[in-house]
Amino acid sequence: MFLEIHDLKKSYGEDSNRVDVLKGINFSVDKGEICVLLGPSGSGKSTLLNIIGGIDSADGGDICINGERTADMKEKRLTIYRRKHLGYIFQMYNLIPNLTVRENIEVGAYLSERPLDVDELLHTLGLYEHRHKIPNQLSGGQQQRTAIGRAIVKNPDILLCDEPTGALDYQTSKEILKLIETVNEKYGNTIIMVTHNDAIKGMADRVVHLRDGNIRKNYRNEQRIPAAELEW
Repeated sequence: MFLEIHDLKKSYGEDSNRVDVLKGINFSVDKGEICVLLGPSGSGKSTLLNIIGGIDSADGGDICINGERTADMKEKRLTIYRRKHLGYIFQMYNLIPNLTVRENIEVGAYLSERPLDVDELLHTLGLYEHRHKIPNQLSGGQQQRTAIGRAIVKNPDILLCDEPTGALDYQTSKEILKLIETVNEKYGNTIIMVTHNDAIKGMADRVVHLRDGNIRKNYRNEQRIPAAELEW
């Protein structure tokens, strides 16, 4: 298994104010799979994603990525590991406002020893003709495409997506999901995507359904639905 999560636990607060957010999470993901973490607000899915990404730390349990335990990494090594192996896509685009589309994507390329070809990626993203525009000249969907480009250009082993369509309308959401699917097929990145939208699970190889800090369901989709055919 490429990504293994064993007995992961996380809580916030102390004594009577303590809230157990993750209560012993176990699952694994194969290399190149799309895994959807599904659940309502407060189910623990974003906390889980942040711990996988090294943004937050667990109180107990292990994460093993390609044979390496993140708990064994000192802070400097963890920072290098995040930079080299992980890409992040958030609901908010967090683009640098005075840089062009191309320059925003190149920011990600500088972090990698093996970046993808920027021009080829711009074509894949449907952004080549917009490459000289700055963020406030773009639609929401184009800004999210740019954010995906910045994350994917460094060719990360794992692409972590936290509600990537949360701020977008239906049609644009479908386009972004199709793009994530294309990126997975073309570059082979393992994708972990958090969503509360039940329909999105259809495009996943693996679905992990969380509620109240526990896994309620964990299964493989025998028949994936292409992102273009998803409806909600």
